[in-house]
Amino acid sequence: MVNSGQTIASRAAPPYQQRMLRAIQLALLFVFPAAVLVASIIIDQNYASPGQANGYVLRIDLPPLKREVGLPQVQGPADASRPLVVIDPGHGGHDPGAVQGSIREKEVTLAIARAIRDDLLDRGGIRVAMTREDDRFLLLGERSAIARRLRADLFVSVHADSAESDTARGASVYVLSQRGSSEAAARFAARENSADTVNGVSHEGRSDTVSTILMDLSQSEMRGRSAELAELVLRELRGQTKLHTDNVQSAAFAVLKAPDVPSVLFESGYISNKDDAEFLSSPEGRRLISDAASRAIRAYFARQTGV
Repeated sequence: MVNSGQTIASRAAPPYQQRMLRAIQLALLFVFPAAVLVASIIIDQNYASPGQANGYVLRIDLPPLKREVGLPQVQGPADASRPLVVIDPGHGGHDPGAVQGSIREKEVTLAIARAIRDDLLDRGGIRVAMTREDDRFLLLGERSAIARRLRADLFVSVHADSAESDTARGASVYVLSQRGSSEAAARFAARENSADTVNGVSHEGRSDTVSTILMDLSQSEMRGRSAELAELVLRELRGQTKLHTDNVQSAAFAVLKAPDVPSVLFESGYISNKDDAEFLSSPEGRRLISDAASRAIRAYFARQTGV
C-alpha cells in the first residue's frame, strides 16, 4: 500500500525538489548494491581463510601454456652410443583407460612397461627410459616428444584394448598408417621451428613445401623400421599369448607421429575380456609379454646396428 501522506508531500514539493528526490532515490538504487559488493570483497580478502573464499570462488592453478615436461631418467649402460628405447605406458592420472571391474588399463600398461624395461636392462646392452614411472597423466604429444628429445632409437607405446563384445581378445601391434603419416608430416612442417632438425636434416631456411617433403620422406623411412619391429613383436608373441590378429595393423594414432623415431603401439590384449584381463594382470602374463617384447627389440637392433 502507498503512503498517502508521502504522496501528497511529494506532489506539493516544487519541481526541482522532486527531481532531486528522484536523483537521490536512483543513486541509492545503484550505490547500495555496489557498496555491498565492495564490502564483501574487502571482508573476503582480509578475513576469509586462504583458499576458502567463503565457498563461492574456486581457484585452480593451471599449468603454464606450452609447458615442456621433464625428461625421464635413462637407465642402462653409461655408453651413449648404445641404442635407446623409450617405453610409454598408456593412459595414467585422471585417465584410467579401459576398465574391467577393479582392473584399470593405466595400471596394467605401467606394470607391463616396467616388466619390459626390467627384461631389457637385465640382459644388458640397451638403454631404456619410460615416459612415466608412476600414475600421472601425459598428453599424447608429450609422450612422443619425450622420445624425440631423448633422440630415442625406438618408441614403444603399451596399451590394452577394449571392445563392446567380451569375446574379443588377444594382442595386436600397430604402426602409423600412410594417411596418418602424410597428415602428420604436413602438420610437423607447419609448426616446427625453421632451425629445427628432423632425422639429422636441418630445416633452416627451407620452404614449408620442402619441409613437408622432407618430413614425409623421414616418416616413410621410420614407418618401414616401425613395421619391421612390429613384425618381430608378432613373431615372438606367437605361441606365447593369443593374438587378436596375426598381421601388423596401421592407424593414425597421434602417439605414433614422431617423424624421426620408429614407433609401434602394442595392444597387449583386451581389458574387456575376462580371460585377457586376468592374464594381463598376472605376473606370469607380464613375464610372457615382456620376454617376447624384449626378444623382438633385441632382434630389431641386431638387424639395424649389430647389438
